[in-house]
Amino acid sequence: MSEQMNTQFATYPSLKDKAVIITGGASGIGAEIVRAYAMQGSKVGFVDLDETNSKILKDELGDNVHYQICDLRDIDATKKALDNLKSKIGTPTVLVNNAAHDDRHDWKDVTPEYFDDRIATNLRHHFFTIQALAPGMIKAGGGSVINVGSNSWWEAVGNFPVYATAKAAIHGLTRTMARDLGNDRIRVNCVVPGWIMTQRQKDLWVTPQSVEKHRDRQCLPDLIDPVYVARMTLFLGSDDAKMCSASNFMVDAGSI
Repeated sequence: MSEQMNTQFATYPSLKDKAVIITGGASGIGAEIVRAYAMQGSKVGFVDLDETNSKILKDELGDNVHYQICDLRDIDATKKALDNLKSKIGTPTVLVNNAAHDDRHDWKDVTPEYFDDRIATNLRHHFFTIQALAPGMIKAGGGSVINVGSNSWWEAVGNFPVYATAKAAIHGLTRTMARDLGNDRIRVNCVVPGWIMTQRQKDLWVTPQSVEKHRDRQCLPDLIDPVYVARMTLFLGSDDAKMCSASNFMVDAGSI
């Protein structure tokens, strides 16, 4: 975090008062995205299952931030949550599809039920949030959809094959929806994080050995704070990115 504190970040005037919805916003990368948009003066709504951390974040950021408790695997509940947020922040013209859960699993133990649940957790809601919010963006004259992918499948990381499959599919969804929505001036892009040092990663998987092994795969020597993923989503949500669509934007310190 010391490097973050010494960094001077950009302000995007086009994000002031813009309505933004973020999935999985209560903690980790999602919470940094919520903070980043709130600091730009955007009207922010987020959905998450974690009521405790959602309330903490809302209390921290104030009246321009709202949340709904929702299980994104339940599409009907998700649509109701999005409608409730729209009633508070207005018609969103930025959507950040961030929610995911990178549980480790052995390919030998995967059942059809587990497979379907992981796809519902990590992929399916991306499509249905776009389907729910794109009509409003069309009426507004355009917008930005930002899907959060992963470089894990590019790097051939093991121990979570269904998660990696879901994340790879997000890139296909991004490309095809960019084509389908482009005539309505809706940009669809994918932010691709590397190994981001969220608290969950630190609690579950970060060890001195794993960190040093990963540093060898990065071009840059520093570990990646979640704030840098958030900053990339700001650029893609802003007017500065009006000619960016159907693309991947890597935040992985040059991992190979």
